[in-house]
Amino acid sequence: MIRRLFSLAWKLAVALALIPVILVPVYAVVSPVSTLMLWRWATGERVVREWRPLEAIAPELVRAVIVGEDARFCAHRGVDWGELREAMEEVDDLADARGASTIAMQTAKNLFLWPGRQYLRKALEVPIAYYINFVWSKRRLIEIYLNVAEWGPNGEFGAEASARRAFRKSARALTANEAALLAAVLPNPIRRDAARPGRLLSGIAARRLAATMRNGTVAAACIYAAR
Repeated sequence: MIRRLFSLAWKLAVALALIPVILVPVYAVVSPVSTLMLWRWATGERVVREWRPLEAIAPELVRAVIVGEDARFCAHRGVDWGELREAMEEVDDLADARGASTIAMQTAKNLFLWPGRQYLRKALEVPIAYYINFVWSKRRLIEIYLNVAEWGPNGEFGAEASARRAFRKSARALTANEAALLAAVLPNPIRRDAARPGRLLSGIAARRLAATMRNGTVAAACIYAAR
């Protein structure tokens, strides 16, 4: 019985490992959905997502997100080990080191893993992030991230749904200030509301806007150089 259970567990582990191996190349050309979106659909909860190509998202938002979430996005290959080491020294806990989660790692979690702060999930992000970065262009990576990230308190996913909820306009039409507010909502769209920003969120957005004005063009150079 133990041998059979071990065999079944091994086969299940292999099958789960093959999911990203198979789907990452598919998602290079097909618009994906996140595991959280699938879970909300399965449980009857609200999901709002309007896929938009990168050309239909304001460059100000692209730059603000990159500067805030992964400033070395164009330089690393999916995992920023320097940031990870610094975050580990600050928090002494791999599971709490969200600041070291690159956009590739966050996308790996969104598409193939589960929310939470478990060590196992964090460790699984690393090889998937490397694989994603190998298969996709940086442009495709940020396009997918901007369309699958949870970005609102009531089942809003992606930049378009978030922009329409907060500002009643498309993601293409966002101003620099609005883009900074939306970018500042990440990583906590449940508690932070760009439609009704309090003092804390407004302060974060102001700092994000200043950082984007200083470094946004360089941080996102690989995106727009590839056009």
